[in-house]
Amino acid sequence: MPASSSPKPAGAPLTGRVPRLLLVPALLGFGFLVLPLFGLLARTPWSTLGAQLFSTGVRDALLLSLATASAATVVSLVLGVPLAWLLARTEFPGRSLVRALVTVPLVLPPVVGGVALLMVWGRNGLLGRYVAEWTGYGLPFTPAGVVAAQVFVAMPFLVMSVEGALRGMDRRYEEAAATLGANRWTVFRRVTLPMVAPGILAGAVLCWSRALGEFGATIMFAGNYPGRTQTMPLAVYLEMQRSPEAAVVLSLVLLAVSVLILVVLRDHWLGAR
Repeated sequence: MPASSSPKPAGAPLTGRVPRLLLVPALLGFGFLVLPLFGLLARTPWSTLGAQLFSTGVRDALLLSLATASAATVVSLVLGVPLAWLLARTEFPGRSLVRALVTVPLVLPPVVGGVALLMVWGRNGLLGRYVAEWTGYGLPFTPAGVVAAQVFVAMPFLVMSVEGALRGMDRRYEEAAATLGANRWTVFRRVTLPMVAPGILAGAVLCWSRALGEFGATIMFAGNYPGRTQTMPLAVYLEMQRSPEAAVVLSLVLLAVSVLILVVLRDHWLGAR
C-alpha cells in the first residue's frame, strides 16, 4: 500500500519550484539592472585604458574626487557622530522633526540642494555675505565648495547608520562603566565608540561613496572647472560630449569603487542579518 505523503507542518518554509508569474519579472528586473554594467565593460577601451586613466583630465578629476570625498567624510564624522548620538540618546522637544530634517537631503534632488547651499553660503547668501565680508573668501566655485556640497548630501547616510548602531547596542555596558566611576566622556570614548565602531565604519564608507558620486549639488554650488572643482561625475558628463572613451574609463573607475564598497560592507550586512 503506497505511503501517503504527509502534509507539511504549519509554518514550514515554502521551497521548490519558483512560480512563473514571479520568475519572469524577476529575471527581467535582474537583467535591467545588470546588463548596463556588462555594457560598460564591453565598451571599455582596454587597449588604451592605461593611457586614458593617466591622462591629465582624468587624473585631475580622480585625484580631486578622492581628496574631496575623503575630506567630506572626515567632516561628516566630526559633525555626524555627535548628531547621531544626540538623536539616539537625548530626549528633547522636536526630536522627530530634527530627525526628519536631517534625512531631507536623502530625498531632496541634489540640484535643489546645490541651490539651497547657494542661498545660504553664496556671496549674497544668508551667511555667505558675512563670511565673504569678514574673510574675503567664499565657498562657491572652490574645492572647499565641493566638500561642502558633498557633506550636505552624504552626511545623512552616516548619521542614520550611527544612530541605528547606537539604538541597537546593549546599554548595560555603559551603565556598568558609569557605576565604576567613569564620567560621561570616558564612557563615550572607551565603551560607546568601540561598540558602535562597525556602524561608524559602515556609515563612513557609505558617506564616502555618496560623496564620490555626487553630481547635482556640486555642479550647482561649486561649478565644473577642470583641475579645480571638476570631480569624476562631472568629468564623465563633460567627457561624454567630447571623448566617450574617457567617459567610459571614468565610469569604470566609479564602478570599481562601488564593487569595492560592496565587498567592504558585505560582512557588516551579513553580521546585521
